[in-house]
Amino acid sequence: MKFLIKITKTDIKFFLYAFVVSFSVSLFLKSCNSDPSKKIKSENLAAAEQRSSENSSFPEITFDFETYNYGEVVDGEVVEVDFNFTNTGKTDLIIFDASASCGCTVPQYPKNENIKPGDKGTIKVMFDTANKPGKQIKTVTLSTNTSAGKKLIRINGFVLNK
Repeated sequence: MKFLIKITKTDIKFFLYAFVVSFSVSLFLKSCNSDPSKKIKSENLAAAEQRSSENSSFPEITFDFETYNYGEVVDGEVVEVDFNFTNTGKTDLIIFDASASCGCTVPQYPKNENIKPGDKGTIKVMFDTANKPGKQIKTVTLSTNTSAGKKLIRINGFVLNK
């Protein structure tokens, strides 16, 4: 006696659907029973709390002013400004990088120097206005070891045609 089993596309779709649903339900139930807080080791938690308390003593950079308006200048002039700052934090301040928003703006800064708490410093920004008529806003982004990690200083003004 031969038995013929005929499997149709509907049967395959049903079994596939049943498999996906049962797999999803079992995965959901399994994940509901796991408690990630049980996996935390107490010594790791203590170490993290120690690091967190140590990180509260970041350096802080405080400028006399963060934006300088040079007013109106004639096309071709070079605008120079000194941004004076103080480390008002509790640890040494380090300026890793100072990048300008365009090639016509050049910052000079104390690169990778340890600036002690209470010490002062200067970032000189020079902007070449040649072929830059109209309203101008230039930004210098400082990369530091402060809690924020970045600080922006700006110069702006209006460049008149010759």
